[in-house]
Amino acid sequence: MPLRMDAPLPPLEGGTDWFNSEPIKAEDLKGHPVLVHFWSISCGICKESLPDLNRWLDEYGPKGLKIISVHMPRQESDTNVPEVKKVMEEWECRQPIVVDNWHTITDGFENKYVPALYLFDADHKMRHFQAGEKAVKMTEPVIQRVLGLTQTV
Repeated sequence: MPLRMDAPLPPLEGGTDWFNSEPIKAEDLKGHPVLVHFWSISCGICKESLPDLNRWLDEYGPKGLKIISVHMPRQESDTNVPEVKKVMEEWECRQPIVVDNWHTITDGFENKYVPALYLFDADHKMRHFQAGEKAVKMTEPVIQRVLGLTQTV
């Protein structure tokens, strides 16, 4: 079972490799809404959603949103860090990405899915969870609400 609403942002420590950033701790994100994105190189839907994350960095990053992707291996071949880096470069990923080959971060989120999106507000309370094919589409309106760009219904 994934985290429940209002759950605090779990620690982001324990990954094996970081790309596009030094290792990030929750304290580094203080005062910012945070989107944590779980993905895997063996997941086609995950790769297809990567351009949306770049768009969100451009559109919502200046408004305070921090995006961190966690590469969660689903099978042995997914633990190949050079292959993860290759896929990141192919898809022009710009957000910080941590490779979680030991599932330390993944277990902290109690996550079992890719793609999976966990959105936390500026106080680092979870406001939204979405997994699967429509995760990106379903999450964007909540990002806008958390950032105060739209009214809550």
